[in-house]
Amino acid sequence: MNSRVVVCGVGMVPFGKPGSSESYELMGANAARAALADAGLTYQQVQQAYVGYVYGDSCSGQAALYRVGLSAVPIVNVNNNCATGSTALYLARQAVAQGAVECVLALGFEQMRRGAITAQHEDRPDPSQRLFDSMRVIQGFELETPVAAQIFGGAGRMHMRLYGTRPETFARIAVKARGHAAYNPYALFRTPVTLEEVLASPTVFEPLTRLQCCPPTCGAAAAVVCSEAFARRNGLDRSVVIAAQTMTTDGNSSFDEDDMRRLAGYDMARRAAIRAYEQAAVGPDEIAVAELHDCFTSNELISYEALGFVAEGEAEKFVLDGNNTYGGQVVVNPSGGLLSKGHPLGATGLAQCAELTWQLRGQADRRQVEGARLALQHNLGLGGACVVTLYARGL
Repeated sequence: MNSRVVVCGVGMVPFGKPGSSESYELMGANAARAALADAGLTYQQVQQAYVGYVYGDSCSGQAALYRVGLSAVPIVNVNNNCATGSTALYLARQAVAQGAVECVLALGFEQMRRGAITAQHEDRPDPSQRLFDSMRVIQGFELETPVAAQIFGGAGRMHMRLYGTRPETFARIAVKARGHAAYNPYALFRTPVTLEEVLASPTVFEPLTRLQCCPPTCGAAAAVVCSEAFARRNGLDRSVVIAAQTMTTDGNSSFDEDDMRRLAGYDMARRAAIRAYEQAAVGPDEIAVAELHDCFTSNELISYEALGFVAEGEAEKFVLDGNNTYGGQVVVNPSGGLLSKGHPLGATGLAQCAELTWQLRGQADRRQVEGARLALQHNLGLGGACVVTLYARGL
């Protein structure tokens, strides 16, 4: 797969609270139309489509795209937990890179319910049961606390135990996220918050308070990827290319190390990042802007180390020195991230793609990271899957 893949169009709809958004098929169709318009293409020129969502019946992808057109294009529905959107993009990019087709649409959407994520089917084994059983052994289980908060909060506690990280350091990440989101018209929460407000919000699972947990969100996002030859023939924007992309699932270390960071996807992210850097022949110190999977502040902090932005144990200093924002080493989540933009599971990975594409094109308005030429996307789903994508400024 030596062919470089161009991101020729991106689009999304503003993210909203459950109950206030349009239905999934309308959001999905609007995001797809936006990406096609951005690319300057018609739906009839798309040769395949990969559509991601977590909560929806089979063929929801067709329900959304049939509103865009009835071209008989192959439509593949994708579900990979919180990494669903990036998995759809991974499959789309792979199809183009392998030469199977030249132009593919990746779409993700989610129409979520209020409240914490719970199992949808109680009459069969939970696919994440091994993860839950491992958590019980390491730190126990609280029946009334959302499981995801226990997993990622436990990862934060492990970092505190190993390196003395302070609770307020995690809270500073939420402050940063709101500050960035203030300039993002697609974000759900755009009102800045103070460190004191974050720390004073109700505790969910120490060290996490409510303002350090991403909200259930509805939304949709899409990307059109194509070969360079297709882009040239059709006069498309070739300024953003996928320089590398890798996907990993859990290895033995996720379950055998009695380490909540690893159970929360640290090793998946680390392996995916190392492979992506090797593919692109770049280092983490060359990344100017990144969209990380900050479902909880603790996961953003441990991801700094997993992705190689800093060595293990140095994430707290990274935060305190301001190296995760404008003027620092790498601007992390200029969109506001999952914490402030919102986290409609199937759409998240493609919303990250849209933000980084706008950044590399120089179209991010007041969020713009000046001179950005290399960007990193990190999208994680427990159960598990992790996709790391490197985008480069092309022609």
